[in-house]
Amino acid sequence: MRRAGRVGELFAGTLGLLITLGISFLIAIVLIFLLSSRPLTTIYYFFVGPFTNKYYFGNMLNTAIPLVFTGLGMAVAFKSSVFNLGGEGQVYSGALVATVILLALPERNGYLGGPTALAAALVTGAVLAGMSGLFKMKWGTDELISSFLISSAVIFVVNYFITGPLDDPSNSMLATHAIGSQYRLLGIFPPSKLDISAVFAVLAAVLVFFLMYYTHWGYEMRMCGLNREFSRYGGINVSTYVVLPMVISGALHGLAGGITIMGTYYLAVKEFSYGMGWNGIAVALIAKNNPLGVLPAAVFFAYLDAGAKAAMLHSDVTFEIAAIVQAVIFYLITAQAIYDFLRYRKRPRI
Repeated sequence: MRRAGRVGELFAGTLGLLITLGISFLIAIVLIFLLSSRPLTTIYYFFVGPFTNKYYFGNMLNTAIPLVFTGLGMAVAFKSSVFNLGGEGQVYSGALVATVILLALPERNGYLGGPTALAAALVTGAVLAGMSGLFKMKWGTDELISSFLISSAVIFVVNYFITGPLDDPSNSMLATHAIGSQYRLLGIFPPSKLDISAVFAVLAAVLVFFLMYYTHWGYEMRMCGLNREFSRYGGINVSTYVVLPMVISGALHGLAGGITIMGTYYLAVKEFSYGMGWNGIAVALIAKNNPLGVLPAAVFFAYLDAGAKAAMLHSDVTFEIAAIVQAVIFYLITAQAIYDFLRYRKRPRI
Protein backbone atom coordinates (compact mmCIF):
# COMPACT_ATOMS: atom_id res chain seq x y z
CA MET A 1 0.00 0.00 0.00
CA ARG A 2 2.79 2.38 0.90
CA ARG A 3 4.53 1.50 -2.36
CA ALA A 4 1.37 2.30 -4.34
CA GLY A 5 1.18 5.62 -2.52
CA ARG A 6 4.76 6.44 -3.47
CA VAL A 7 4.08 5.55 -7.12
CA GLY A 8 1.00 7.77 -7.08
CA GLU A 9 3.00 10.58 -5.51
CA LEU A 10 5.75 10.20 -8.13
CA PHE A 11 3.18 10.27 -10.93
CA ALA A 12 1.51 13.36 -9.47
CA GLY A 13 4.86 15.13 -9.12
CA THR A 14 5.86 14.25 -12.71
CA LEU A 15 2.50 15.36 -14.04
CA GLY A 16 2.79 18.63 -12.13
CA LEU A 17 6.26 19.21 -13.57
CA LEU A 18 5.04 18.53 -17.11
CA ILE A 19 2.10 20.91 -16.68
CA THR A 20 4.42 23.61 -15.33
CA LEU A 21 6.78 23.00 -18.24
CA GLY A 22 3.93 23.39 -20.70
CA ILE A 23 2.77 26.63 -19.08
CA SER A 24 6.34 27.94 -19.06
CA PHE A 25 6.78 27.26 -22.77
CA LEU A 26 3.39 28.85 -23.53
CA ILE A 27 4.38 32.01 -21.65
CA ALA A 28 7.72 32.00 -23.49
CA ILE A 29 5.92 31.83 -26.85
CA VAL A 30 3.63 34.72 -25.86
CA LEU A 31 6.64 36.81 -24.79
CA ILE A 32 8.41 36.09 -28.07
CA PHE A 33 5.35 37.22 -30.05
CA LEU A 34 5.28 40.42 -28.01
CA LEU A 35 8.99 41.20 -28.14
CA SER A 36 10.14 39.92 -31.53
CA SER A 37 9.30 41.24 -34.98
CA ARG A 38 10.04 37.78 -36.40
CA PRO A 39 8.32 35.58 -33.80
CA LEU A 40 8.06 32.39 -35.85
CA THR A 41 11.76 32.42 -36.66
CA THR A 42 12.61 33.19 -33.03
CA ILE A 43 10.37 30.40 -31.75
CA TYR A 44 11.92 27.93 -34.18
CA TYR A 45 15.49 28.70 -33.17
CA PHE A 46 14.67 28.96 -29.47
CA PHE A 47 13.09 25.50 -29.31
CA VAL A 48 14.63 23.66 -32.27
CA GLY A 49 17.90 25.57 -32.73
CA PRO A 50 20.01 23.40 -30.37
CA PHE A 51 19.30 20.36 -32.58
CA THR A 52 19.92 21.91 -35.99
CA ASN A 53 23.59 20.94 -36.26
CA LYS A 54 26.35 19.02 -34.50
CA TYR A 55 28.04 22.17 -33.22
CA TYR A 56 24.97 23.47 -31.38
CA PHE A 57 23.95 20.04 -30.10
CA GLY A 58 27.40 19.11 -28.86
CA ASN A 59 27.89 22.45 -27.13
CA MET A 60 24.50 22.08 -25.46
CA LEU A 61 25.56 18.74 -23.97
CA ASN A 62 28.91 20.23 -22.99
CA THR A 63 27.15 23.02 -21.09
CA ALA A 64 25.23 20.38 -19.15
CA ILE A 65 28.38 18.65 -17.84
CA PRO A 66 29.29 21.08 -15.01
CA LEU A 67 25.57 21.33 -14.13
CA VAL A 68 25.51 17.58 -13.59
CA PHE A 69 28.31 17.86 -11.02
CA THR A 70 26.84 20.90 -9.24
CA GLY A 71 23.37 19.35 -9.35
CA LEU A 72 24.73 16.14 -7.81
CA GLY A 73 26.46 18.18 -5.11
CA MET A 74 23.22 19.93 -4.22
CA ALA A 75 21.21 16.69 -4.35
CA VAL A 76 23.53 15.07 -1.78
CA ALA A 77 23.24 18.10 0.50
CA PHE A 78 19.45 18.38 0.19
CA LYS A 79 18.96 14.65 0.77
CA SER A 80 20.84 15.08 4.04
CA SER A 81 18.93 18.26 5.00
CA VAL A 82 21.98 20.50 4.84
CA PHE A 83 22.22 23.51 2.56
CA ASN A 84 25.26 24.43 0.53
CA LEU A 85 24.86 27.92 -0.93
CA GLY A 86 28.58 28.21 -1.62
CA GLY A 87 28.60 26.38 -4.94
CA GLU A 88 29.67 29.42 -6.92
CA GLY A 89 32.85 29.92 -4.92
CA GLN A 90 33.59 26.20 -4.78
CA VAL A 91 33.39 25.81 -8.56
CA TYR A 92 35.43 28.95 -9.14
CA SER A 93 38.15 28.11 -6.62
CA GLY A 94 38.37 24.52 -7.86
CA ALA A 95 38.91 25.84 -11.37
CA LEU A 96 41.65 28.21 -10.22
CA VAL A 97 43.53 25.55 -8.24
CA ALA A 98 43.37 23.14 -11.18
CA THR A 99 44.67 25.85 -13.49
CA VAL A 100 47.55 26.75 -11.17
CA ILE A 101 48.66 23.11 -10.89
CA LEU A 102 48.51 22.55 -14.65
CA LEU A 103 50.47 25.74 -15.31
CA ALA A 104 53.05 24.68 -12.72
CA LEU A 105 53.54 21.32 -14.46
CA PRO A 106 53.90 22.36 -18.11
CA GLU A 107 56.29 19.58 -19.02
CA ARG A 108 54.54 16.77 -17.22
CA ASN A 109 52.63 13.96 -18.85
CA GLY A 110 48.89 14.63 -19.06
CA TYR A 111 48.09 11.33 -17.36
CA LEU A 112 49.91 12.55 -14.25
CA GLY A 113 49.10 16.25 -14.16
CA GLY A 114 45.45 15.92 -15.19
CA PRO A 115 44.31 13.65 -12.34
CA THR A 116 46.44 15.65 -9.90
CA ALA A 117 44.72 18.88 -10.91
CA LEU A 118 41.25 17.32 -10.70
CA ALA A 119 42.03 15.85 -7.28
CA ALA A 120 43.22 19.25 -6.07
CA ALA A 121 40.06 20.92 -7.40
CA LEU A 122 37.97 18.28 -5.64
CA VAL A 123 39.81 18.78 -2.35
CA THR A 124 39.50 22.57 -2.61
CA GLY A 125 35.73 22.44 -2.98
CA ALA A 126 35.46 19.82 -0.23
CA VAL A 127 37.44 21.96 2.23
CA LEU A 128 35.44 25.12 1.55
CA ALA A 129 32.09 23.38 1.98
CA GLY A 130 33.35 21.18 4.81
CA MET A 131 34.24 24.30 6.81
CA SER A 132 30.56 25.26 6.91
CA GLY A 133 29.62 21.76 8.03
CA LEU A 134 32.30 21.85 10.72
CA PHE A 135 31.12 25.24 11.96
CA LYS A 136 27.59 23.90 12.27
CA MET A 137 28.72 20.77 14.09
CA LYS A 138 30.95 22.68 16.54
CA TRP A 139 29.02 25.88 17.18
CA GLY A 140 25.63 25.46 15.53
CA THR A 141 26.41 28.04 12.84
CA ASP A 142 23.81 28.05 10.08
CA GLU A 143 25.55 26.36 7.14
CA LEU A 144 23.29 28.16 4.69
CA ILE A 145 24.69 31.53 5.78
CA SER A 146 28.30 30.44 6.36
CA SER A 147 28.61 28.64 3.01
CA PHE A 148 27.28 31.70 1.19
CA LEU A 149 29.61 34.09 3.01
CA ILE A 150 32.68 31.90 2.49
CA SER A 151 31.84 31.58 -1.19
CA SER A 152 31.38 35.33 -1.59
CA ALA A 153 34.79 35.99 -0.02
CA VAL A 154 36.51 33.29 -2.07
CA ILE A 155 35.22 34.74 -5.35
CA PHE A 156 37.04 38.02 -4.62
CA VAL A 157 40.23 36.11 -3.78
CA VAL A 158 40.07 34.13 -7.02
CA ASN A 159 39.39 37.29 -9.00
CA TYR A 160 42.50 38.85 -7.46
CA PHE A 161 44.72 35.99 -8.61
CA ILE A 162 43.23 35.79 -12.11
CA THR A 163 43.49 39.54 -12.74
CA GLY A 164 46.72 39.98 -10.79
CA PRO A 165 49.59 37.53 -10.33
CA LEU A 166 48.28 34.96 -12.83
CA ASP A 167 47.02 37.35 -15.51
CA ASP A 168 48.25 36.78 -19.06
CA PRO A 169 49.10 40.25 -20.44
CA SER A 170 49.00 38.96 -24.01
CA ASN A 171 45.36 37.95 -23.67
CA SER A 172 42.68 40.58 -24.33
CA MET A 173 40.49 38.95 -21.67
CA LEU A 174 41.04 38.97 -17.93
CA ALA A 175 42.41 35.45 -17.82
CA THR A 176 45.35 33.28 -16.88
CA HIS A 177 47.78 31.65 -19.30
CA ALA A 178 46.38 28.64 -21.17
CA ILE A 179 47.12 25.13 -19.93
CA GLY A 180 49.23 22.75 -22.01
CA SER A 181 47.58 20.77 -24.80
CA GLN A 182 48.43 17.49 -23.05
CA TYR A 183 46.03 18.42 -20.23
CA ARG A 184 43.04 19.11 -22.44
CA LEU A 185 40.32 16.49 -22.31
CA LEU A 186 39.68 14.48 -25.45
CA GLY A 187 36.97 15.89 -27.71
CA ILE A 188 34.35 13.33 -28.77
CA PHE A 189 31.90 15.26 -30.95
CA PRO A 190 33.70 17.74 -33.23
CA PRO A 191 33.36 20.52 -34.17
CA SER A 192 31.63 21.13 -30.83
CA LYS A 193 33.39 21.45 -27.45
CA LEU A 194 31.87 18.22 -26.13
CA ASP A 195 34.61 16.10 -24.54
CA ILE A 196 35.10 12.88 -22.65
CA SER A 197 34.04 14.50 -19.38
CA ALA A 198 30.47 13.68 -20.49
CA VAL A 199 31.32 10.09 -19.61
CA PHE A 200 32.67 11.25 -16.24
CA ALA A 201 29.39 13.07 -15.56
CA VAL A 202 27.31 9.95 -16.22
CA LEU A 203 29.64 7.84 -14.07
CA ALA A 204 29.46 10.43 -11.28
CA ALA A 205 25.65 10.30 -11.31
CA VAL A 206 25.69 6.51 -11.12
CA LEU A 207 28.28 6.51 -8.30
CA VAL A 208 26.39 9.11 -6.26
CA PHE A 209 23.16 7.14 -6.75
CA PHE A 210 24.92 4.00 -5.54
CA LEU A 211 26.39 5.89 -2.57
CA MET A 212 23.04 7.33 -1.50
CA TYR A 213 20.88 4.23 -1.97
CA TYR A 214 23.16 1.19 -1.67
CA THR A 215 25.68 2.02 1.04
CA HIS A 216 25.53 2.31 4.82
CA TRP A 217 26.72 5.92 4.68
CA GLY A 218 24.07 6.81 2.15
CA TYR A 219 21.34 5.23 4.23
CA GLU A 220 22.40 7.15 7.32
CA MET A 221 22.62 10.41 5.35
CA ARG A 222 19.09 9.92 4.06
CA MET A 223 17.80 9.02 7.51
CA CYS A 224 19.34 12.18 8.97
CA GLY A 225 17.76 14.10 6.15
CA LEU A 226 14.34 12.74 7.04
CA ASN A 227 14.56 13.17 10.81
CA ARG A 228 17.72 13.96 12.76
CA GLU A 229 16.24 13.35 16.20
CA PHE A 230 14.88 9.95 15.23
CA SER A 231 18.27 9.11 13.69
CA ARG A 232 20.03 10.16 16.90
CA TYR A 233 17.82 7.86 18.98
CA GLY A 234 18.50 5.11 16.44
CA GLY A 235 22.22 5.31 17.20
CA ILE A 236 23.35 7.30 14.16
CA ASN A 237 26.11 9.85 14.76
CA VAL A 238 24.20 12.79 13.31
CA SER A 239 27.14 15.18 13.75
CA THR A 240 29.02 13.22 11.10
CA TYR A 241 26.18 13.74 8.67
CA VAL A 242 26.31 17.47 9.06
CA VAL A 243 29.90 17.58 7.83
CA LEU A 244 30.11 14.62 5.41
CA PRO A 245 27.32 15.72 3.02
CA MET A 246 28.83 19.20 2.85
CA VAL A 247 32.25 17.72 2.07
CA ILE A 248 30.82 15.55 -0.73
CA SER A 249 28.77 18.46 -2.06
CA GLY A 250 31.79 20.77 -2.14
CA ALA A 251 33.97 18.08 -3.72
CA LEU A 252 31.54 17.70 -6.62
CA HIS A 253 31.39 21.48 -7.10
CA GLY A 254 35.18 21.75 -7.09
CA LEU A 255 35.39 18.89 -9.59
CA ALA A 256 32.98 20.77 -11.86
CA GLY A 257 35.40 23.69 -11.91
CA GLY A 258 38.42 21.55 -12.69
CA ILE A 259 36.69 19.64 -15.48
CA THR A 260 35.42 22.86 -17.05
CA ILE A 261 38.98 24.20 -17.24
CA MET A 262 40.37 21.02 -18.78
CA GLY A 263 37.48 20.34 -21.12
CA THR A 264 36.10 23.70 -22.25
CA TYR A 265 38.08 26.86 -21.47
CA TYR A 266 41.71 25.68 -21.06
CA LEU A 267 42.36 28.76 -18.91
CA ALA A 268 40.68 30.53 -16.01
CA VAL A 269 38.71 33.55 -17.21
CA LYS A 270 37.41 36.03 -14.64
CA GLU A 271 33.95 34.92 -13.43
CA PHE A 272 33.60 32.33 -16.20
CA SER A 273 31.71 30.02 -13.82
CA TYR A 274 29.02 32.56 -12.92
CA GLY A 275 25.69 30.77 -12.47
CA MET A 276 26.98 27.19 -12.31
CA GLY A 277 26.47 26.93 -8.55
CA TRP A 278 23.04 28.55 -8.49
CA ASN A 279 21.80 26.59 -11.48
CA GLY A 280 22.95 23.43 -9.73
CA ILE A 281 20.39 24.15 -7.01
CA ALA A 282 17.59 24.36 -9.59
CA VAL A 283 18.83 21.20 -11.32
CA ALA A 284 18.74 19.26 -8.05
CA LEU A 285 15.24 20.52 -7.24
CA ILE A 286 13.88 19.61 -10.66
CA ALA A 287 15.47 16.16 -10.31
CA LYS A 288 13.82 15.86 -6.87
CA ASN A 289 17.30 15.19 -5.49
CA ASN A 290 17.56 11.93 -7.39
CA PRO A 291 21.16 11.58 -8.66
CA LEU A 292 20.04 9.86 -11.86
CA GLY A 293 17.36 12.50 -12.40
CA VAL A 294 20.09 15.16 -12.33
CA LEU A 295 21.25 14.04 -15.79
CA PRO A 296 18.08 14.98 -17.73
CA ALA A 297 17.54 18.04 -15.52
CA ALA A 298 21.01 19.37 -16.38
CA VAL A 299 20.46 18.71 -20.09
CA PHE A 300 17.16 20.60 -19.88
CA PHE A 301 18.85 23.65 -18.38
CA ALA A 302 21.57 23.47 -21.03
CA TYR A 303 18.89 23.18 -23.72
CA LEU A 304 17.27 26.44 -22.59
CA ASP A 305 20.64 28.18 -22.63
CA ALA A 306 21.47 26.84 -26.10
CA GLY A 307 18.02 27.80 -27.40
CA ALA A 308 18.43 31.37 -26.16
CA LYS A 309 21.83 31.65 -27.87
CA ALA A 310 20.51 30.20 -31.13
CA ALA A 311 17.58 32.63 -31.11
CA MET A 312 19.96 35.56 -30.62
CA LEU A 313 22.17 34.45 -33.51
CA HIS A 314 19.43 33.76 -36.05
CA SER A 315 16.63 36.20 -35.24
CA ASP A 316 16.13 39.74 -34.03
CA VAL A 317 16.00 39.07 -30.28
CA THR A 318 18.63 40.68 -28.09
CA PHE A 319 20.44 39.13 -25.16
CA GLU A 320 18.03 40.85 -22.75
CA ILE A 321 14.91 39.49 -24.48
CA ALA A 322 16.34 35.98 -24.64
CA ALA A 323 17.30 36.22 -20.96
CA ILE A 324 13.74 37.28 -20.03
CA VAL A 325 12.19 34.32 -21.85
CA GLN A 326 14.76 31.98 -20.35
CA ALA A 327 14.24 33.39 -16.85
CA VAL A 328 10.45 32.93 -17.01
CA ILE A 329 10.90 29.24 -17.77
CA PHE A 330 13.61 28.87 -15.10
CA TYR A 331 11.55 30.53 -12.39
CA LEU A 332 8.33 28.65 -13.05
CA ILE A 333 10.03 25.26 -13.27
CA THR A 334 12.13 25.96 -10.17
CA ALA A 335 9.15 27.28 -8.21
CA GLN A 336 7.23 24.10 -8.96
CA ALA A 337 10.20 21.97 -7.92
CA ILE A 338 10.61 23.95 -4.68
CA TYR A 339 6.89 23.52 -3.96
CA ASP A 340 7.17 19.75 -4.41
CA PHE A 341 10.30 19.70 -2.21
CA LEU A 342 8.63 21.62 0.63
CA ARG A 343 5.46 19.54 0.37
CA TYR A 344 7.57 16.39 0.63
CA ARG A 345 9.39 17.76 3.70
CA LYS A 346 6.11 18.64 5.45
CA ARG A 347 4.23 15.43 4.77
CA PRO A 348 3.41 13.23 7.80
CA ARG A 349 5.92 10.44 8.47
CA ILE A 350 4.48 6.97 8.93
